[in-house]
Formats: sequence, structure tokens, C-alpha cells
Amino acid sequence: MASRPLNPVPPPQWVVALNSPAPKPTKAASSIPDPPGFTSNKIGGKNRTQQSVSTAASKPVETDTLKVKKAWEIALAPSKQIPMNAIMMYMSGNSLQIFSIMMVFMLFKGPIQGLINTNTVFAKFDTETTRGKLLGVKAVYVLMQFVLLGLGVWKVNAMGLLPTTSSDWLAWESERQPLERAYFALS
Repeated sequence: MASRPLNPVPPPQWVVALNSPAPKPTKAASSIPDPPGFTSNKIGGKNRTQQSVSTAASKPVETDTLKVKKAWEIALAPSKQIPMNAIMMYMSGNSLQIFSIMMVFMLFKGPIQGLINTNTVFAKFDTETTRGKLLGVKAVYVLMQFVLLGLGVWKVNAMGLLPTTSSDWLAWESERQPLERAYFALS
């Protein structure tokens, strides 16, 4: 059986258009004005180096402002979890079940990890100029983590696992011996 050479099928037009660069329109051909804030290479007598020096001087200030804003967003993120966790703790009930125990475990685990990793969370925002501003941000972050821990303590108390009443200590009191008796029993 003789094999015929296959004629390659030319690619579709869209593949050719995708792989070939589009022709650049000239400024005279385009009737669309430049958008506000657009800067070209030649700006009314200023050359490119003068423009880059002026933007380089203002850039660190803008960057630091953006870093502090992002740090505040991260610091306030735990406060957005408080209502959700409170509703979940209320809905899980006060009985000792695996679901409510796991919910309480998760409620304690998140804030404890957040407190341990406080410095690593804000390390990417830490510069010489933002260090003073980040102290307040970190304080708010730690405060929100403590509020979540307080919610966990409230839930553990509602489940009856914290010894907060005198009746919780009665069994221990009846087994305890007076000090004089314990002293003579040892000698």
C-alpha cells in the first residue's frame, strides 16, 4: 500500500491573527484622546528622567500608606469572625457532643495560632517608616484574638466545663484531709 503525502491543512484565521502581532495604530489615525492620568515619554518640556525622579520621591510614602491600610485590614479580620463564631457557638448547643466539642476546639485553636504568629503576619508590612504605626495595628489584632478567646471561654462555661460555682468544688473538699492529720500520717 502506497502512502500519499498528506497536505497540511492551513491553520484557521483566528490562530494566524493570534500569533501575528497586531499593527500599531498611528497617533494621527486614532481620534481617541488619551485617558486622564496618561503620561507619554515626552511631556511638555520634561524629559523622562525628571518625571521618574518626582514619582520615585513620592512612591515610598504611597507604598507605606498602602502597607498600613492592608495591615489594618488584616488586624480587623478577626473582628469579622466574631459574629459568625458567636452564632455558631449558640447554635451548637450546650450539651457535650462531639460537634460542640470540636467547635470549641476550633474556636480556641484559631486565636491561639493568631497570637503566636502575630509578628509573622505583619512582617511583610514592617519597614523603618511603618514600624511605629504597626504597633497600634498589632495591638488591635491581639485584642480581637483575645475577644475570640473570650467567646471560647464563654462557650466552655455555658457547657458547664468550668468550675465556677462552690458546688463544683464539693467533691474535692470532702476528700481533702485537714493539714494536721496529713502531717501526722506522714511521720
